[in-house]
Amino acid sequence: MASEVTPRADLKEAEELAFSLGEALTQGNGQEAVKLCERLSQFSVPVSVSVNSQAYPEGSIRLKVGVEDAQSDNYIQVTVLVSPDMTIAQLKDKFSHDFGFVPTLQRWVIGKRLAQDHETLFNHGVRSDGDQAFLFILSAQSAHLTLQQHKLYQEQERIEGIVVQLFPRGTGGAAVEKTAPDNRLVPPPIPAKPKVFPKPQLGWTCAMCTLLNKPTRPGCEACGGDRPEDYQVPDLYTPDQQENLRIQQEHLAMLQYEQAQQEERERNYLNLLATDDQSLFPNATEEDCPICFSHLQPQEGIVLRECLHVFCRECLKTTIVTSRDAEVSCPENCESKLLDREIQALLTEEEHQRFLELRLSIAESRSEHSFHCQTPNCRGWCIYEDEVNEFLCELCNETNCILCRAIHNGMNCKDYQDDLRIRAENDQAAMKTKQMLESLLQNGEAMKCPRCDIIVQKKDGCDWICCLMCKTEICWVTKQARWGPKGNGDVSGGCRCRVNHQPCHPNCQNCH
Repeated sequence: MASEVTPRADLKEAEELAFSLGEALTQGNGQEAVKLCERLSQFSVPVSVSVNSQAYPEGSIRLKVGVEDAQSDNYIQVTVLVSPDMTIAQLKDKFSHDFGFVPTLQRWVIGKRLAQDHETLFNHGVRSDGDQAFLFILSAQSAHLTLQQHKLYQEQERIEGIVVQLFPRGTGGAAVEKTAPDNRLVPPPIPAKPKVFPKPQLGWTCAMCTLLNKPTRPGCEACGGDRPEDYQVPDLYTPDQQENLRIQQEHLAMLQYEQAQQEERERNYLNLLATDDQSLFPNATEEDCPICFSHLQPQEGIVLRECLHVFCRECLKTTIVTSRDAEVSCPENCESKLLDREIQALLTEEEHQRFLELRLSIAESRSEHSFHCQTPNCRGWCIYEDEVNEFLCELCNETNCILCRAIHNGMNCKDYQDDLRIRAENDQAAMKTKQMLESLLQNGEAMKCPRCDIIVQKKDGCDWICCLMCKTEICWVTKQARWGPKGNGDVSGGCRCRVNHQPCHPNCQNCH
């Protein structure tokens, strides 16, 4: 009997020493721990020393795990919630429960080192969100795992879960003792600590870094990636205090940004009004005139509004004075033109008046349908339209006949032309006018009416004209009446346009 009692007494004393050793280590009493270790080593019993989970940092960590298997080249990345005190064995069990990978098939590599089952994640440097680990999944054949062993493993997990539910640790439930073959009572196995899995969290997963973000975040908290466009915040979701504070700050920042934009627009508008009031816009920085190469200090040069080229005043003034075009182009040979208010501000009043007269003269000479007043030394002129035959000059108040190119107040065109032939024998001015009309007839710029014989002209448009005196409709190219005595449809007048669908003349421009 003594031989049976002694081992049980030694084991009890060894348990007490192990418990005392744990307290000494916890209190930092090194001398007491050394003594207890020496006494405990005399019993030669298996002892395990581990750090309590309370010593590790509290809270969950988002661990990024890269997963690859031996059967394919696929590589995926997942994010799992772990705690720093979790051992590799517990991590394997978690992956087995979540993804169905048997622990014997899992090989974990953390920090370029193969992790062992008894080691903790904290020991491998997993201490903050975003830390990474690598999981390699062996094939069942290489791990010597048979289908029967896999079923036994699943059955064992199921039984352990039932035992944990029936006899939770620390609840005071009755312990079941087993009897050994030598009739010794064996204490019941201490049930394993139930696995506590994190509650599912609402939010959206970043496509770039796989971080689970809160539903209301517009961008990823870690990498700044955009929230998926099709994601919608759940209706029943209630943001926490920290999230409400962030939303308020973002709203305040947006209001400040919009206010700053509005203030900037108002400043730009006021600056534009102030700039528009100035006829000439000076340069703000130092520049060189590209014409005379003189160095221009700020406010010494002129910036053209259309092209923003900078010149000195004298070069711009010389360009305007020597120009022979109605519009003055930029001296840099760009497509921009000097504005009228820029030209007026650069020239004196006398120079500006001469420039305006030159511009009018150029416009008159280049206009296709221009008519100058026939009053001597009068500067009045106009651009006429086809149906207008008279021009009342506002400068001399004389009425000009555009057809006769003369002033014949109180007379019609026929009386004037008849009087002109009579006066041409003695009146030099009448002689010049008669010669001018004859020159128009010879050049084909005028013709005589086939009915009343007065000289008529075609100013513009089609080849249909009408005599002002007898109202005869005339074809300009054939110089004949459009219709005969019977009126519309009578082609005996000379113009046979569109008879047999043929024009009256190769150069006919729609005389009918």
